[in-house]
Amino acid sequence: MDVAHQNFLPKLSNRLTKLIKSLRLKKYRQQENSFVVEGAKNVTQLLASSYTVQILVGTPAFLATHQPLWQGQSYDVFQTDEATLASLGAFNTNNASLAVAAIPTQNGEPPSASAWGLVLDDINDPGNLGTILRTADWYNIPAIVCSPNTVDMYNPKVLQASMGSFLRVQIHYTPLPAFLDSTPHPIVGTFTHGDNLHHATLPCPGWTVIGNEALGISSEVLPYIQQRITIPRYGEAESLNAAIAAAIVCDRWKQQ
Repeated sequence: MDVAHQNFLPKLSNRLTKLIKSLRLKKYRQQENSFVVEGAKNVTQLLASSYTVQILVGTPAFLATHQPLWQGQSYDVFQTDEATLASLGAFNTNNASLAVAAIPTQNGEPPSASAWGLVLDDINDPGNLGTILRTADWYNIPAIVCSPNTVDMYNPKVLQASMGSFLRVQIHYTPLPAFLDSTPHPIVGTFTHGDNLHHATLPCPGWTVIGNEALGISSEVLPYIQQRITIPRYGEAESLNAAIAAAIVCDRWKQQ
């Protein structure tokens, strides 16, 4: 990018600055139907995806390096310094770029488990959801169904933890009892007591339910569980982190 082109790019207005900062909160993401992606890696993946980008903000170095990705696109591009960029988003370590994109319209029907899918029952921790998204992407598991009370997938901490995997894993929020009652596939649940995962046969296609970090699988979902599985414990820890448990189960399924 030459100096003339750099100087041509506009600066962010106060209005847009306030808009971007407001998208840290779920109610404003829903109101604007938009979300923010931060960091060079996540933003470059977003720009190359099918998501509708609305605003790109970057440092001169980032915009120069990735000019082929954004030049000629219909969204607005703004140049700023590292300090201003860090103040816009949720992470003060962001020193390259951020982008605002439209939240895609959720289809009326939840995804189908063509092979194997995850069901998340009130997962509250954004780091856990982001890590589960990343794990599903690693194991090529395309479908995740979430209860309405599961943390918003466009929460900045979810997006950061997913490392771009939110772009490739289909996620759907819906009341779980109705979904589980309608699916034709077998339903497995993770518990502290159940069939030893090392010896259990996981159905394919099928769904595996991962429960809340503290409370486990809810009473509303329990009646739909057809098989209980457990990850055998060899030490004294009381429980496993939900994201770690999901990863272990995904690996066992792939082994089959």
